Amino acid sequence: MNALVWAAVVLIGGTGSVLRFYVDGLVSSASGRDFPYGTLVVNLSGAVVLGLLTGLALGHDAALLGGTAAVGSYTTFSTWMLETQRLTEERQYRRAVANIAVSLVLGVAATALGRLIGGAL
Repeated sequence: MNALVWAAVVLIGGTGSVLRFYVDGLVSSASGRDFPYGTLVVNLSGAVVLGLLTGLALGHDAALLGGTAAVGSYTTFSTWMLETQRLTEERQYRRAVANIAVSLVLGVAATALGRLIGGAL
């Protein structure tokens, strides 16, 4: 792998993480902080994009840049788990279970939708 690809991973990854911070903040400020809607929106939109990239059957470098650098830095499994754990600490068990179930079901559906769209293009 050449230095240009590595530099692109750094730049695209940085952009993805800043975009995640922005989208999460925007959604959370609009919806409140009782439920982690910001993280949910980030992860679902990332799932659609990753599915789309998969459906496009990109080459190795393009898949690395699109999937790992862009979507990988944008989405966040660790925050999803931390927020779920926080909900359980606050004894909001229904919200914690809803966060897990909704994220998984809609995440798989979002990925399938993106892949279907990507395959059609």
